Amino acid sequence: MIKEILDVFRNDSLMERAYNRSFEMLHLTQEMFLEAKNVLRETDENNLDIDIDDQDSEVNKYQRDVRKDVFTHLALGGNEELASGLALVSIVIDIERIGDYTKNIASIAKNYKQKLHGGVFEERIVKLEDAVEDSFKRAIAIFEKSDEEAGRELIKEYKWVSKEADDMIDSLIREEDPNFTSGCAASLTMYLRSLKRTHSHLRNVVTSVVNPFHRIGFKPKKKK
Repeated sequence: MIKEILDVFRNDSLMERAYNRSFEMLHLTQEMFLEAKNVLRETDENNLDIDIDDQDSEVNKYQRDVRKDVFTHLALGGNEELASGLALVSIVIDIERIGDYTKNIASIAKNYKQKLHGGVFEERIVKLEDAVEDSFKRAIAIFEKSDEEAGRELIKEYKWVSKEADDMIDSLIREEDPNFTSGCAASLTMYLRSLKRTHSHLRNVVTSVVNPFHRIGFKPKKKK
């Protein structure tokens, strides 16, 4: 889908600006995620070096700008590029949701006033965090270059992420490990869900490179 979008954008300043805004949103949410995760998991303090709320507001503003530019383009230019415009709007919705989940992580860090350790899950959580960080970095490059093959590889490589997060969340809910305090268990549950959903929305962005519009957000079909 992204290849079709790029063809439209090269000839339209409004759509090109909307497309560039989507990149700025991705970079902003990546910075937000890394900062919130670092404060929650690596420090005993709850002071963030960046203002997550301000950056989330900036992400929301960019989303509104993209919607406005796409709508104006379609209103002036007709329906020939309808699918491209709708695809971009869909993409920025996913990016905006990443910002929301990053705010959730920052909220956990603010209220859980010590470094959050995963206990028996620590190694698995680190693996999950690495997968999300790697997905962020690679998703931005895939989106920018419209690299369909790299997109398929990324989706396939990290198809285990959601199930892994769910397994740990279920264990916490069942109170299988009595060593967790209620605050730690609640914080880990919220954090794991935020990691899972952040990854899912990044995956949706990547599917926009791999899939046609009607399959954005869904598993890519195997090539015949």
